[in-house]
Amino acid sequence: MTHSSSSAFAEVNQKVAQAGEILSLKAGLISAISSCEREVVISIPLRRNDDVEVLTGYRVQHSSARGPRKGGIRFHQDVDLDEVRALASLMTWKTALIDVPFGGAKGGVAVDASKLTSIEKEEIIRRWTRSLVHVLGHHRDIPAPDMGTDSRTMAWLMDEFHRLEGFQPACVTGKPVELFGAPGREEATGRGVARIAAATLERNNVKVHGATVAIQGFGNVGRYAALVCQELGMKVIAISDVSGGIVDLKGIDIQAIFTHKTLEDVQSDERIGAAEVLEVKCDVLIPAALGGVINEGNMNRINAGFIIEGANQPITATADIELRAQGVLIVPDILANSGGVMGSYFEWTQNIQEFSWPIDKFRRELDVRMEKAFINTHEVSKKYSIDLRTAAFVVSVGRVAEAFEMRGSLV
Repeated sequence: MTHSSSSAFAEVNQKVAQAGEILSLKAGLISAISSCEREVVISIPLRRNDDVEVLTGYRVQHSSARGPRKGGIRFHQDVDLDEVRALASLMTWKTALIDVPFGGAKGGVAVDASKLTSIEKEEIIRRWTRSLVHVLGHHRDIPAPDMGTDSRTMAWLMDEFHRLEGFQPACVTGKPVELFGAPGREEATGRGVARIAAATLERNNVKVHGATVAIQGFGNVGRYAALVCQELGMKVIAISDVSGGIVDLKGIDIQAIFTHKTLEDVQSDERIGAAEVLEVKCDVLIPAALGGVINEGNMNRINAGFIIEGANQPITATADIELRAQGVLIVPDILANSGGVMGSYFEWTQNIQEFSWPIDKFRRELDVRMEKAFINTHEVSKKYSIDLRTAAFVVSVGRVAEAFEMRGSLV
């Protein structure tokens, strides 16, 4: 398959090939585990006023070598086949890295979610489910929420799936807690980010208690990361959202501001711009908002010893190289924000057993497994003298290649 060099999928495959070379894998095997197993493109007619608009929907199943495929479904106007391929591939490597028995998938519909009514959104997800029901299922491919979708969307997806296939709540994760969701799932990504931050400090002989943290983003990930960092004894000294940021060198009381919808409403002596939070002097910087926020424009003003990537691809390739040259330790998104899929795995497991866990068991399991994934990646980076991002791909590519060969898929 030929892809233009600028394609997102080609970029992921470059990382896979690099890991394959470090592991001395054969070229054909690297090619086999890089390719998508199945790509489905569907048309979704949507009634709009007295006419019909036809939307394009996607589901890409990248790999089932290590288990059923798993991945979110996004509603966004820029969704296209290349992006969905890249994200499906990343899910394969992310699930292998944290050692959950899934492969990768991703879905989407090219539509501006902010312009949809609730009824239109429901109509789209039900049609998407009906068109793809033959390739979905709790032992085939399990969707989850992503950009532009949420727990409500997953409830509609589950309901449509049940109408066609009977009761199987494990067919989708990220559901409302009242409808077979898992207590703990909502906070799982942010909690994982905070636990990885603590493990990183410990491995590098920096005291967790009193370590200073700056966080960009006060959405689901940033909010819970901030809360758990505070619970672990770190001092969150700066945090921002789209409305701007607040700074308090004595430490912001996250518990007190946690329920605020936006930081605009929070009283603070010192306010800064949304992007300035990235340049605050701190031990740990957590970009937990958008991609590409640390780039050529601001990379020389970053003032943190450790960067834990809460968002997907928050650092551009050039900035990544430059920051590492300056001695900054970067924990990649594929590891740092994988608490969400770990939480989805717990939800799926509970649904299959038809037995729900108390939230403290969920948190305990998450903490132990995230730390184990971090330590494993850290050891591989030392073994091969490579950065953590490359090490994460070495771990996951090694696991997928091994499963692929063991299954005799090459016969």
